[in-house]
Amino acid sequence: MNKLNLISLFFLIFQLRNVLILNEFYYIKSENMGKIFVGLLVALLVVSVFASTVLAKPKEPLDSITFIHYKDGKIKPIDQNGKTVPCYKLMGVKWKSFSISYVIGTNVDSTAISTSTKEWDDHTSTALFGSYRTDSSANFDSSPDGRNEYSYGNYPTSGVIAVTRTWYTRRSKEIVEYDVMFDSDFSWGDASKNTSVMDWQSIATHETGHGLGLADVYQSACSAVTMYGYGSEGETFTRSLEQPDITGLQQLYGA
Repeated sequence: MNKLNLISLFFLIFQLRNVLILNEFYYIKSENMGKIFVGLLVALLVVSVFASTVLAKPKEPLDSITFIHYKDGKIKPIDQNGKTVPCYKLMGVKWKSFSISYVIGTNVDSTAISTSTKEWDDHTSTALFGSYRTDSSANFDSSPDGRNEYSYGNYPTSGVIAVTRTWYTRRSKEIVEYDVMFDSDFSWGDASKNTSVMDWQSIATHETGHGLGLADVYQSACSAVTMYGYGSEGETFTRSLEQPDITGLQQLYGA
């Protein structure tokens, strides 16, 4: 209950008290009636304060995690000594409200991005993504601004292909927003036509996985899956999900 409502409540009780005192309902003396209403007023104020401070649900704090997608060779892959590995990893957070809308920068291939989100949508019973729009103001944020964004810009560390930042609620582990930035240090395009460029769609499919709650995998045995943490020019095979990617997705959002 806000301050204005409390003032209104006080005024109403005060006026009602005056009416009852003047008319001496049920022959109760005005002095006693006054005491009753003062007590009632105090009780209502206590309840109001309790409701507004204790029962009111505070805004849940947010945490974030940033995933950096390196070019092959920047970090040595991890070997598992021949052991079988699942080749997917969950972040422990997920979306709980749908559908997910997003904004694509005007210097990013919007067709490649929308195709990449559809690839994830096609492998789960949950309708994950909704509409998108292009906007020149799309950027990579340090704090959430209410928009899921795909942008193009310069990341300060060399050897980084793209970066994704995902925000989620600290207690309920619900994803509320993600931003993706493709690094301008590389040339971008359609690698099925030009093998010297980073492929928009392949990298976007990988980064979108982070936005949905999947982490990178670094085992060399997992180098063919979409969520493998390294990439290179000319690669297009990560445009489509492999079974480990699908398994992780369906654990989050259903088959």
